[in-house]
Amino acid sequence: MATLQASPSEVTESNLRGQKLPAATSWAVAAGSIAISALIFALTGDSFNKARFAVLAALLFVVLLTGLSFAVEGRRQATDRLFTTFVYSAFVLAVAPLVSIIYYTLSKGIGVIDGGFLTHSMFTISEDSFGGGAYHAIIGTLIVTGIAAVFAVPIGVLTAVYLVEYGQGKRFARLVSFFVDVMTGIPSIVAGLFIFTFWLLALGFQKSGFAGALSLVILMLPVIVRSTEEILRLVPHELREASYALGVPKWKTIVRVVLPTAFSGIVTGVMLAIARAMGETAPLLLLVGTQAKINFDPFADPISTLPTFIYSQLGSAAGNPDAPGTARAWGAAVTLIAIIMLFNLLARFVGRFTKARG
Repeated sequence: MATLQASPSEVTESNLRGQKLPAATSWAVAAGSIAISALIFALTGDSFNKARFAVLAALLFVVLLTGLSFAVEGRRQATDRLFTTFVYSAFVLAVAPLVSIIYYTLSKGIGVIDGGFLTHSMFTISEDSFGGGAYHAIIGTLIVTGIAAVFAVPIGVLTAVYLVEYGQGKRFARLVSFFVDVMTGIPSIVAGLFIFTFWLLALGFQKSGFAGALSLVILMLPVIVRSTEEILRLVPHELREASYALGVPKWKTIVRVVLPTAFSGIVTGVMLAIARAMGETAPLLLLVGTQAKINFDPFADPISTLPTFIYSQLGSAAGNPDAPGTARAWGAAVTLIAIIMLFNLLARFVGRFTKARG
C-alpha cells in the first residue's frame, strides 16, 4: 500500500506554523516584571532606586517574554521577539536622556519665565536680588548666531556643491573632505583659542559679538558641509541628465534643479548647525564675555548670550539652589531650548512648504 509523503513546502510550513501568544502578552509580562521587581525590593529590604528598579524590571521582562515565547511559539519566534525587544530597548535608552533633560529643565525653569523675564535685562539689577531677565542675552544670542550663519551657510553649502558636483576624483576635493572631517572633531574651546589668537592678539581687536561669531563659524561649517553633501548625493542623477539633455549648463542645473530638490534637507542641516552654535559656551566666554545690559553693536564691547548668561548666573549663585541666580539660569535654559525648538519647527515648515510648491 502506497504511503503519501508531504511535499517540502508543506513540511516547511508545518515546521514554521505554531501557536501564537495573545496580543496582550507583552503588556501582561511587563506588568508581571514590575510586580516581581517590587517584590524583590520589598523582600531584600533594599532602598528604592528608580534606575535600578527600571533595569531590573527590563531584564525580567526580556527573560520572561523570551522564555514564554520559546515554550509556546518555538525557537524562531522567541529569537525574533528577543531581538525586537533589544531594538525597542535601544530606542528607549536613546530617547530617555533627552526626555529627562527636557522634563527636568522645564520643571526647574518654567516658573521663572514671564513677561518681565523676557523683556528686561540685568542692568541695574543686583545678582543677589530677584528680578531682571534674560532679554539682553536673547538679543545677543540671536545677533551672534545670525552673524555666524551669514558666513557659515553659504560657505558650507558651496563647499558641499563643489565636493559633490565638481570634485569627483580630484585630489583637492579629497583634501577638502579630509579637513572637513578634522574640523568635525575640533573641540569648541580650540576654535575659540584660534580666533582669540588671530583676532584679538594678532589683529588687536577687542572682545565682541563678531569675534564669538567667527568661532561659531568654525563649528558650524563641518555640520553644514557634511549634511548638505549627503543630501545632494540623494538627488537622482536622472534629474541632472534630463536638464543636460535640454542644453542647460551645469551651473544652472545646480541652481535650478539640484539645490531646489535638496532644499528641505539643506535647511534641516543648517538648523542642526545653528542649534549647536546656540548652545556653545566656552568660545563665547573667551571671546564675547558677559554684559548686564543690551548691546546691539556686535563689533564693540562684550555682548551677553544665553549660554554665558547661564554660566554667570550659576557663578553668582555659588552652588545655592535657592539663589535668584539659579532660578534665572534655569529660566534661561528653558528659553534657549524654546528658541532652538522654534527654529527647528520653522525649518520643517519651510521644508514642507517648499515640497508642496514643488
